[in-house]
Amino acid sequence: MHAETMRSANAMDTGLIDVHAHLLPGFYVQEATAAGHAHPDGVGDWPAWSVQTHLDLMDRNGIRTAMLSMSSPGVHFGDDAAARTLARSVNDYTAQLVHDHPGRFGSFASLPLPDVDGSLAEIDHAFDELRADGVALLTNARGVYLGDPRLEPVFAELDRRRAVVFLHPTSPPGWEQTTLGRPRPMIEYLFDTTRTVTDMLMAGVLARHPNLKVIVPHCGGALPVLADRIEEFRHLFLPEGTGSAPGALEQLRALYYDLAGTAFPRQAPALLQLADPGRVLFGSDYCWTPPALADAHIAAVDAAEPPAPGTTWRTLTTANAQRLLANAAQ
Repeated sequence: MHAETMRSANAMDTGLIDVHAHLLPGFYVQEATAAGHAHPDGVGDWPAWSVQTHLDLMDRNGIRTAMLSMSSPGVHFGDDAAARTLARSVNDYTAQLVHDHPGRFGSFASLPLPDVDGSLAEIDHAFDELRADGVALLTNARGVYLGDPRLEPVFAELDRRRAVVFLHPTSPPGWEQTTLGRPRPMIEYLFDTTRTVTDMLMAGVLARHPNLKVIVPHCGGALPVLADRIEEFRHLFLPEGTGSAPGALEQLRALYYDLAGTAFPRQAPALLQLADPGRVLFGSDYCWTPPALADAHIAAVDAAEPPAPGTTWRTLTTANAQRLLANAAQ
């Protein structure tokens, strides 16, 4: 561990690995605002973020490593060329942070989806040049959901690389009607997460690409309570010739899930009715979750009933992340 980021005396012994952590460099905020995102996803102003304030939050909460990714609205604001340039700038910037703070940060690279050719080029750059730990994909890319056949070349390449794929929600098409004037992250994020994972499952993306290591955020959204319904409808409307694919419950159980947000007292116990405990990960959702609220969420994780005898949520999620992110979790 780097000396400048030594954990504070009151930090827990088990250093968490935060798979759901966001950076927000000034050049990105400036470009996103110029593109019309002055109030991203209807939440008000952009949150404040700096490397030091992020490290401060990590130190006081015993977070060893934060896997940095861009949140919604992503890097594509309508122009493919501009999206390619912004994705490259964000990924290069993040890689420099990882280099400058060894062991404290990892990187999930941004892709300029729905631009497939640009995304394939950025996958090569991110993995081969920057040594990224995975990629971050929004639940829809300008209305294109992740089961869309146009994205098949991207998933084929990520599968070939056995990549970690971190999903992050964004506003759905038609949010103007569905949100009823309320902030989109409140429930639309959870529904869009559920929608895109269901789309990947029904379209056969998960079955065709079993080497993908997909992280689903926010305790899986509504998936834990809808999984049986999805399984039933999958049997009713199963496309001819796909009967050999694993069942929906089996495919969902093979995914990873993070605890970002209000995991306790209700969401995490519901998640364990669906998810393999060996695939549950910690997430803070900082900096989009304000510092005081992030502190409270982490305290709730530490106070929650242990997931199994002889473990804590810290030890469980840290061991799981170490297996998933061996290079970043050293």
